[in-house]
Amino acid sequence: MVALLLAPGFEEVEAVTPADFLRRAGVEVRLVGIGGRDIEGSHGIRVQADLTIEELREEPEAVIVPGGMPGAANIAASPAAVALIRRLHEKKKLVAAICAAPAVVLAPAGVLAGKRATCFPGLEDQLAGARFTQNRVVVDGNVVTSRGPGTSAEFAVKLIELLVGRDKALEIHRRTLQPGG
Repeated sequence: MVALLLAPGFEEVEAVTPADFLRRAGVEVRLVGIGGRDIEGSHGIRVQADLTIEELREEPEAVIVPGGMPGAANIAASPAAVALIRRLHEKKKLVAAICAAPAVVLAPAGVLAGKRATCFPGLEDQLAGARFTQNRVVVDGNVVTSRGPGTSAEFAVKLIELLVGRDKALEIHRRTLQPGG
C-alpha cells in the first residue's frame, strides 16, 4: 500500500496523476488526509481522502508527498506526517515528493541529506543538505523527487517502475502518454 498525503492547498495534478497511474498499475493507493478527509486543493478542487493520517494503521510501503502551497507547508506542519515520512525513510522504503514538497517537507525532515534531488524552480536554495539537479525526475536510493505539475506523469511512471517493475511502467506509459496508446 502506498500513502499519498493530502493537505489543504495541495497541487491537484501532482496528487491525482500519481494516484491514478499507480492504481492503473494495480498498486493500492490510499489518499491520506491531513486535517480531515475533505481536502481542497490549491485550485479549488475538492478531493475526498480515504482516511486521515490519524486513522492510518497499516504501515505503507511508500509515501508520496505532492507539492502546492500551502499544501506542502501544511504537510510539513503535521507531526504525524513528518514522523511517517522519517520512519519510512529510515526503513529505506520509498519516499517520493514533487514540486515544493522536496524543499518544504523532505529537506527540513532530514530526508534529503547527501542525496541528489530536484524541486520546483526557485526553491533550490531550500534543498538543505541535498545536491540539486535540474532533471525532471531524480531517484537517489529510496528517495524520488520531481519538478512540478508538468512532470507529474513522468514522476508517476517512475514510481510504478520502482514499485512494480519496468514492464508495468512501460505498459502504463504506453496507455497514458503515447498517442494511440
